[in-house]
Amino acid sequence: MIILGIDPGLANTGWGVIETSGSRFRCVAYGCVTTEGALPLPARLARIHESLCDVVARYAPAEAAVENVYFSNNAKTAFATGQARGVAILAARDIPVGEYGPGEIKLAVVGAGDADKHQVQYMVRVLLGLQDEPKPDHAADALAAAICHANTRSRTTLVRAAL
Repeated sequence: MIILGIDPGLANTGWGVIETSGSRFRCVAYGCVTTEGALPLPARLARIHESLCDVVARYAPAEAAVENVYFSNNAKTAFATGQARGVAILAARDIPVGEYGPGEIKLAVVGAGDADKHQVQYMVRVLLGLQDEPKPDHAADALAAAICHANTRSRTTLVRAAL
């Protein structure tokens, strides 16, 4: 099964595609969509959406995993991330999407919900048998979301975006 993981963000949206076979994982591809802060919001969201639509068309994932918005002290950042998350889900509208919190993803990949970015990158490298840690960290987080989904998909409620 091919699974697309997405780590949404307005400035940087990471994506990662893995293939699963039983309990084995293989990295297919990964990357990051970067948008410039000087661009108007609609143009930034369109770039994220179009880039992720290209990824979906190219790799034809059966399912997707999207990280939920982490809301701490900065509401403006949370809203921007939520908008990026919305267009990411829209890009995956024809496939079931699992939604996971950051702690849930870290727990599934590292074994600790409070793991730092370096621990996530390291474990993603190990679990996918990569020579180097995936960079940028947004791509590693997206691959981690896909791994989390592969490990928990039987217990997860999948949603399908409908137009």
